[in-house]
Amino acid sequence: MSGALEAVRDRRSWSKVTDEAPTRAELLTLVSAAGRVADHSSLRPWRLIELRGDDRERLGAAIAKAEGETKPSSKPLRAPLLIAVVASYKKSKVPRWEQEAVASGVAHVLSLLLDDAGWGVFWRTGAYTRSKPVAKAHGLGKDEELLGWLYVGGKPERTRPSRRRAVDAKHHVSRLPRKKKA
Repeated sequence: MSGALEAVRDRRSWSKVTDEAPTRAELLTLVSAAGRVADHSSLRPWRLIELRGDDRERLGAAIAKAEGETKPSSKPLRAPLLIAVVASYKKSKVPRWEQEAVASGVAHVLSLLLDDAGWGVFWRTGAYTRSKPVAKAHGLGKDEELLGWLYVGGKPERTRPSRRRAVDAKHHVSRLPRKKKA
């Protein structure tokens, strides 16, 4: 078996990370590989927005505005690098849901690649991903939607074991039902 199987089996979400983060060059290498997901008509209906430093504070202000709060949200400060995942829909015969699936696939593969490269990753979503203040802060176009952010940082040395249970595939894989006899 390849290293991909082990990488997927070992993956976990890292809700707490250190202040280290991959460089832009490291990130671009991984994004280039993640962009190879299955993509009907090769539309590439996605884009990623890199948030570092003060960008995270601006996002915190936008989240607060979306939630009707006055104090900026501290959530974006929980990791040194946030990667906004954007579905960037194209006019095509390919349905919108399929284009969103491609953007989600890129995000998931990128999270696996980051984890395999030694980085802690957590995919954060929330109702405010669809809010006007957050969309405006990200400069989203009329044919774009924010799917969430990958929070990325160093993996802390002391961590408790993952609580994730193995998936029992028998409960999730079936066959096409047999045709009923008339």
